[in-house]
Amino acid sequence: MVRQWQAVHPGLDTGPMEIIGRINRCAALLQQAEDAPLRRAGLSRPEFDLLGALRRTGHELTPGELAKETFSSGAAVTKRLKQLTGRGLVERRGDTRDRRVVHLRLTDAGRDLVDGILPVQLAYETAVLSGLGVPEQGELASRLGELLSQLEGRLGVLRA
Repeated sequence: MVRQWQAVHPGLDTGPMEIIGRINRCAALLQQAEDAPLRRAGLSRPEFDLLGALRRTGHELTPGELAKETFSSGAAVTKRLKQLTGRGLVERRGDTRDRRVVHLRLTDAGRDLVDGILPVQLAYETAVLSGLGVPEQGELASRLGELLSQLEGRLGVLRA
């Protein structure tokens, strides 16, 4: 793809396209794999992210807090919570001071599911990254962390 663009526009620097394109392609391939352990448990990655956020924070969250924690839209969180609540993995509790506020927490079944899947999911992710050595994985994680920090700080400005 880059060579094709360079042939059409030889004067353009396609370096950014090589990085962004590869990140997008990696994300698409990972998404296609659908996280095998999660799929076997009947969960999507976004559902697991919600359950994981409730588990790792160790306290109840409101839907808005959960949306921020998982970088999801409020509508997406609402849809996923309906499914997870229906499966008995998450429970809602109304706020005693403000009836408009709902607090969410894992049920025992939800906690057991997350705790059971997490080691298997991490083993799966380790296998996915096994083509890279430990130092390369650390370097990649560090570089992606730097890029993420920059994007989180500037993306709103870049959209304008």
